[in-house]
Amino acid sequence: MTYQNYSLKQLQQIDAAHHLHPFTDHKELREVGSRIITHANGPFIYDSEGAEILDGMAGLWCVNIGYGRNELAEAAYTQMKELPYYNSFFKCSTPTPVLLSRKLAEIAPKHVNQVFYGSSGSEANDTALRLVRHYWALEGKPEKNRIISRKMAYHGSTVAGTSLGGMDAMHKQLGGAVPNIVHVMMPYAYELALPGESDHDFGLRAAKAVEDAILEAGADKVAAFIGEPVMGAGGVKIPPASYWPEVQRICRKYDVLLMLDEVITGYGRTGEWFAAQTFGIEPDTITTAKALTSGYQPLSALLVGDRIAATVVEKGGEFYHGYTYSGHPVACAVALKNLEIIENEGLVDRVRNETGPYFAKALQERIAGHDLVGEVRSIGLMGAIEIVKDKATKERFLPSGSAAVTVRDHAIGQGMMLRATGDTMILSPPLIWTRDTIDMACERIARALDLAQADLRKR
Repeated sequence: MTYQNYSLKQLQQIDAAHHLHPFTDHKELREVGSRIITHANGPFIYDSEGAEILDGMAGLWCVNIGYGRNELAEAAYTQMKELPYYNSFFKCSTPTPVLLSRKLAEIAPKHVNQVFYGSSGSEANDTALRLVRHYWALEGKPEKNRIISRKMAYHGSTVAGTSLGGMDAMHKQLGGAVPNIVHVMMPYAYELALPGESDHDFGLRAAKAVEDAILEAGADKVAAFIGEPVMGAGGVKIPPASYWPEVQRICRKYDVLLMLDEVITGYGRTGEWFAAQTFGIEPDTITTAKALTSGYQPLSALLVGDRIAATVVEKGGEFYHGYTYSGHPVACAVALKNLEIIENEGLVDRVRNETGPYFAKALQERIAGHDLVGEVRSIGLMGAIEIVKDKATKERFLPSGSAAVTVRDHAIGQGMMLRATGDTMILSPPLIWTRDTIDMACERIARALDLAQADLRKR
């Protein structure tokens, strides 16, 4: 690497001249310049000026085993020397996706035994949409093609992923979504529960919105419901315990497939290999990516249930869909080694039995009482902090999202990488975090909240 020959200012100038970033106001970025992250180790990232930052987002929900794991680099190197690439088209395969598929079937829910590979969660959700509609066409019901999703859901940023998601700004910018996708209320009790409504009753009411959408369209027109077990990019919205069992009951009642988006929650984050196991959901598809390789290589895996797979195999006919890098041998080799590390180090059990409960307790005891915090919530090693102007009334600061950005900026200044989504601070740390790391995070977040409160008072 030769970046050491460049100053921060020079790298920022080159970045501004040639690099378009995702989800970015480029005018604003060019005014302030990019933060240049140069290296990382364990739970920490480091910028070009030498600042050490505790990564509370695992990169982008993905670096579950932390940074600097030589085993993954060695797995990639070994595979590159043997076979750097071959495709999965034309009745061909390579060893690593074959072996990875078997491993994924072992850790997935029992009725899920087939895998389709891509390079990102967005691609995997495109595949899920195509496959579900293909399934119903093979079953002689091509008109059964409507997908029900949720407002504020995030299912990627491709055309199909944006359409499946429920983010209004993305829809508006797209200027023409994939047809026959509708969005219903999200299970977000903090803002949407009625006065005096219990979590249980709210969960049932949010699930009923799915049933209402099915009845409005007619069950013979609805192909599937898609949802994240926990809405991640939308603000770590954790549904009440009553929600998913009722959604599953409704889908079965009307013969509607259940598509689960586990791009964020998969591979240990909720204390099970998949959140489907945490919530007792039996989906027909599970979209996964991110932590499949801990972000060390781009790879996604759509896990396909037996019902869909049986029809696709038995009915025959070409599925006109695929990617150049489907089942990339190097990415699959890295995924195999990553899953081995998660398993050997007991990270899933650790999240479920130790760090997840400690994380929840620490947020409640050290963060929830702050004047700026309306609510904290968590499941496994993912959490949210609601930023409010008034705890009692849940009034927010204006303009929307401004206070959370202030908290985020102070958190980074205190050596803590957090993400602001609307008025919510979200956390999704590497699964290697310990109690000591959680303590460090809470100390830095608390300082950031104090500094943000002082700034907001001045305004």
